[in-house]
Amino acid sequence: MKKHVKNNVYWVGKVDWELRKFHGEELSTHKGSTYNSYLIQEEKTVLIDTVWLPFAEEFVENLAGEIDLDKIDYIVINHGEIDHSGALPLLMKHIPDKPIYCTANAVKSLKGHYHQDWNFNVVKTGDRLDVGNGKELIFVEMPMLHWPDSMATYLTGDNILFSNDAFGQHLATEKLFNDEIDQCDLFYEAMKYYANILTPFSAILRKKLQEIAALNLPIEIIATSHGALWRENPLQIVEKYAQWAQDYRENQITVIYSTMWNGTKILAEKIAEGIQLADPDVTVKVFNIAKTDENDLITEVFKSKTVVVGSSTMGNSVLHPVAGFIHLMKGLKFRGKKAAAFGCYGWSGESVRIINELMKDAGFEIVAEGLRAQWNPDAEAQKAAVEYGKKIAMA
Repeated sequence: MKKHVKNNVYWVGKVDWELRKFHGEELSTHKGSTYNSYLIQEEKTVLIDTVWLPFAEEFVENLAGEIDLDKIDYIVINHGEIDHSGALPLLMKHIPDKPIYCTANAVKSLKGHYHQDWNFNVVKTGDRLDVGNGKELIFVEMPMLHWPDSMATYLTGDNILFSNDAFGQHLATEKLFNDEIDQCDLFYEAMKYYANILTPFSAILRKKLQEIAALNLPIEIIATSHGALWRENPLQIVEKYAQWAQDYRENQITVIYSTMWNGTKILAEKIAEGIQLADPDVTVKVFNIAKTDENDLITEVFKSKTVVVGSSTMGNSVLHPVAGFIHLMKGLKFRGKKAAAFGCYGWSGESVRIINELMKDAGFEIVAEGLRAQWNPDAEAQKAAVEYGKKIAMA
């Protein structure tokens, strides 16, 4: 069912209520998602993006129920990833010669995915396409937001920015616009999306936001590829991105640990107690990484000014949930955050040193030598953990 966006612009996408993992198994999507495709029906009819491959048949059937597919004049693919282009091969079987407008890198990704040599028309920033009735599409390349092939498309007259993956959220909703849905869900999912996908590209994003601003394009709607469209004060999400791209942190310290026999858990809770005693205004959160969704935890790291990581020593090293999570943080290239380490051990006790090395390599500033406790922490070790927490809070 198509939904009205504005004037002659319609949403023709798919709501995926059941989606729980994305990018393979890399990203949790507890609240589903949407795959937003758009139909512009001016003198020229334009389809912007499609939907994920499992919904290709449904998408093409629904689209054919709304318009004669032969009436489509242009197809715009803002990004070649399969959640946006998945229905394109089936659609092109019906209209094989229709021109596809995309970036040069998108030609590479589309050919790489589907091994088809369609009627590609390469565009770059500032290129325009007349759609009639005095309106044009203006293309804006957005490389590495979040793939090298990404771009946004702007519709003059209606002042709609089809932003693709930028400014989106993985959030299934039958409502179309940001002012129609729960604001807590909206902004949490927008932050989680940024933290887990766009954080490594913050420096690029800062420059791109400046470039978009320099185009002086009035924006009344930001039509994303996932989740709600920004209609009410649409630039609020642009302002959020500008904040998040500036090595974002709140007054939060997050304690993350994995434990074998709960000794490291005891240290984690005592460290948190010490942090709160030293700084009652700071938000302190404690997570057992083995029992916590890692993408939700990345969102907490994103908000944190300091991350305290703990692990028991096992096999002269750290427990694998900790090693894997630090590797994930390294890939996201967090900047401007501090770190400290702790852990229990029975015999050799290397975990604290290894955590410090891994966190430093991941781009964190190490603010303390670390806290080690042998065996199950006794009263003296627990008191030391409280004092260590105070030290971290004052760092």
